[in-house]
Amino acid sequence: MFKNTPLHEEHLQLGAHMAPFADWNMPILYTGIIEEHLHTRQKAGLFDICHMGEFILQGKTAAADIAFMLTCQTDNMEIGRCKYGFLLNDDGKIIDDLIVFKITQDEFMLVVNAGCAEKDKSWIKSHISGRTFFEDISEKTAKLDLQGPLSTQILSPLTNIPLDKIKKYHFLKGDVCGIDALISRTGYTGELGYELYFPQKEAVMLWRQLLKNSNVKPIGLGARDTLRLEMGYSLYGHDIDDLHTPFEAGLEKFVYMDASKDFIGKKALIRQSSEGIKTMLAGFVCEGRRSPRQNFEVLYENKKAGIVTSASFSPCLKKAIGLCYINNGLAKEGSKITLTDGKITVDAVITAPPFVRS
Repeated sequence: MFKNTPLHEEHLQLGAHMAPFADWNMPILYTGIIEEHLHTRQKAGLFDICHMGEFILQGKTAAADIAFMLTCQTDNMEIGRCKYGFLLNDDGKIIDDLIVFKITQDEFMLVVNAGCAEKDKSWIKSHISGRTFFEDISEKTAKLDLQGPLSTQILSPLTNIPLDKIKKYHFLKGDVCGIDALISRTGYTGELGYELYFPQKEAVMLWRQLLKNSNVKPIGLGARDTLRLEMGYSLYGHDIDDLHTPFEAGLEKFVYMDASKDFIGKKALIRQSSEGIKTMLAGFVCEGRRSPRQNFEVLYENKKAGIVTSASFSPCLKKAIGLCYINNGLAKEGSKITLTDGKITVDAVITAPPFVRS
């Protein structure tokens, strides 16, 4: 079940094209994917991400529980730090990717994908200690993301938080337009940007306040996808899922395999490393503007070698780009491949992301 966004009427008034998912709606686009994409790269885009899930884990055992559930190293986290990592099942496959925030020594916030929130909640509650307090704060938490090179100059006059003090994957708390908020710098566009977490009842006010600046435009799901794809960032349910491990997805840097850390799924990853990885997630750039679709077959020398997981036209490169799982031995920079659904055929070259340097 998806969480409702408090900004539904705001989107309709802006002429957004909505995407219905259960009882939740988020805009696919407002004025056009390419226009919104380029505006974010050049100025600043505002994203309604209120649908995301937010959980609080608190107590003397919270840090140990977090360390055992997540793949990233958390024992060295300072207060005000956030990290990207995974929840894995016993087979080392990805239940979800998320970001963990260290609020205090004994309090953490997990930000999870909307479509995974309910299964994550059940899984986490079944794996934490009896003395760790768990709270789902999703329904009372709003999240707006401001992304783009002008983000700092746009947001600075509205907050007492020194934005220049927020390093990548860090956060600070303070006042934004008179409301208590947490501002982080994690991002998914490759641009300078900030994520604002605050009480949901203030969402409409803050949305309107940010849009008063002529350099800010609302951005929908379509451009959000093309922006993250230009950076080669994986999307859960497409490029990563519970059928693949982080090693297969090329995301091993977010898995701390040191002997000092144990976590759920680690034994399976050790075994996979020993046996060898058969398929790898790789990037590709097409020869022209035509884009393949998810589930197109990947052919190498006319033989099936993999499957497309994400693809789209890149507004910056003016070519189609994408990600695919391909036989490990073929995931080499410069390998020529063909992408097809049996009717449409697209020629491409294996290329390591990011495809665009911001």
